[in-house]
Amino acid sequence: MAGGRIIIVTTSHEEMGDTGKRTGLWLEELSTPYYVLKDAGVEVTLASIRGGQIPFDPGSIPAGAGSSPGEEPEAGQEVPASVRRFLADEGAMRLARTSAGVQQLAGLDFDALFMPGGHGTMWDYPGNAPLEELILAAHEDGRIVASVCHGPACLVDVRLAPGRPLVAGRRVTGFTNSEEEAVGLAKVVPFLLESRLRQLGAEFERGPDWQPHAVRDGTLITGQNPQSSELVARHVLEALRERAGA
Repeated sequence: MAGGRIIIVTTSHEEMGDTGKRTGLWLEELSTPYYVLKDAGVEVTLASIRGGQIPFDPGSIPAGAGSSPGEEPEAGQEVPASVRRFLADEGAMRLARTSAGVQQLAGLDFDALFMPGGHGTMWDYPGNAPLEELILAAHEDGRIVASVCHGPACLVDVRLAPGRPLVAGRRVTGFTNSEEEAVGLAKVVPFLLESRLRQLGAEFERGPDWQPHAVRDGTLITGQNPQSSELVARHVLEALRERAGA
């Protein structure tokens, strides 16, 4: 058992630019780590940028399992077991409907901070001051900061004194340019995550498209795509055990 406390902060953004399509959290990137961590004895707090109901990207949930009353999601790809478990878990769904807002998290005790992805993060993670302050405080205290897929968008505006990007010189990964092009959204998102991380001086490491790939650089843990969700969670567990034994 790992123990410890983790705060998971998700997107609250529901609109895919000006396309008229819905987006939000890619549920696998929450549900898989949620159960890996919770089943290992980690205490999980679920939050989002605005608080309240977390929007699920329709493509990440089974047809007919709308994330809001009266909404009919699009048919998605094969749905992971963790997603089905989450949707059937009334306790988990209650947390997703009543998430704390990120501004409410200041001063909360935790060992790890985790930001799952989904395209919504590209609009409301960067430039969010409470989230940036939480990440910076965690980094400065030697706590774990983890993210997956588009989740590393949370890192692009975090600066160390005197203005050095947090990711400069750090090994990271995230949703790649080629994966963004493959889903047809390279010209829709505000920026390409891989390109931005490289521009900030990060040592961006990538694996094959759509294959699990995660990078751990000390207390900073990042994953490339939805398929990397479990691998990121396993790295977080390892880091939590090391922290507990320190």
